[in-house]
Amino acid sequence: MTDPVLTFRKQGIFCPAADVYIDPWKRVDRALITHGHADHARSGMGHYLATESAAPVIRHRLGSVDIQTVSYGETLQIGGAKISFHPAGHVPGSAQIRVEVGGEVWVVSGDYKTEPDGVSEPFQPVKCDTFITECTFGLPVFNWAPQDQVVADINAWWATNAAAGRHSICGAYSLGKAQRILAHLNPDIGPILTHGAIEGTNAVLRAQGVNLPATMQVSAETDIKSLNGAFILAPPSALGSKWATHFKPASTAFASGWMALRGVRRRRGADRGFVMSDHADWQGLNQAIRETGAERIFVTHGYTNVFRRHLEEQGYDAGIVQTEFGGEDDAEE
Repeated sequence: MTDPVLTFRKQGIFCPAADVYIDPWKRVDRALITHGHADHARSGMGHYLATESAAPVIRHRLGSVDIQTVSYGETLQIGGAKISFHPAGHVPGSAQIRVEVGGEVWVVSGDYKTEPDGVSEPFQPVKCDTFITECTFGLPVFNWAPQDQVVADINAWWATNAAAGRHSICGAYSLGKAQRILAHLNPDIGPILTHGAIEGTNAVLRAQGVNLPATMQVSAETDIKSLNGAFILAPPSALGSKWATHFKPASTAFASGWMALRGVRRRRGADRGFVMSDHADWQGLNQAIRETGAERIFVTHGYTNVFRRHLEEQGYDAGIVQTEFGGEDDAEE
């Protein structure tokens, strides 16, 4: 019996034929990185390999690291494995990693979503024999509305607040979600302000050609009283903090897939919850898996037990991989 293309070690997902790990959570010599979120791109690796569009954010987060870049679809021969990166649609630069050894193909999805967002490179299904998929939102209750509808709701909420003399503070993750919202805001409503954590990421992505509206980073010198009806975009951790108290009067909102659950909306304590996720919903997960043509599926972080049972009922050979990847709430540092 031949060795599997990928194995699962305490350090992470390992390819014996290439002697590399994919998104390892412990220190290793060589790491292939699907995208720049903190739970997938960790510090301390000897050498990193990522897409050309993911590398700038990884450097921004991790500092001066030894990182090699690859174009989408470019095939590298590493040891006995052919390795290529393919768009995952999760955040700018995110990738699924295809590994082929002896004619057998495995694909590691990282995190992904199937709906184009106008900022990230759109998801592309990759044919394979075995697919390792996230299932952060692997329950039928998670069914996203079209992005156009969600951003129209956000703009309408902002316009209503501005007309009433209130600021609008929206919590969103600094890489991916924040830029999706910014790219679809209507700047005619009022000024757009950002928390420093988000503005730092904006600067990196703007330098790569991502088109975002003009924003003003909040600082100690920012004269909030002179800005009427501003839209303030901040990391979730800033909501309810001392930083947020400077914006009065204000209405607060949070953009996340978890806003589909009423109990989570209450716990967040925001005035509004917008259901927007950088992960695939139930339909997206099932669609992506079908399009791979894979017969064997491994599920990682999320509703793994439920989703595995669902896949088995559909006739797949399904298993669970225990990883240290986070869900949507864990994308921030």
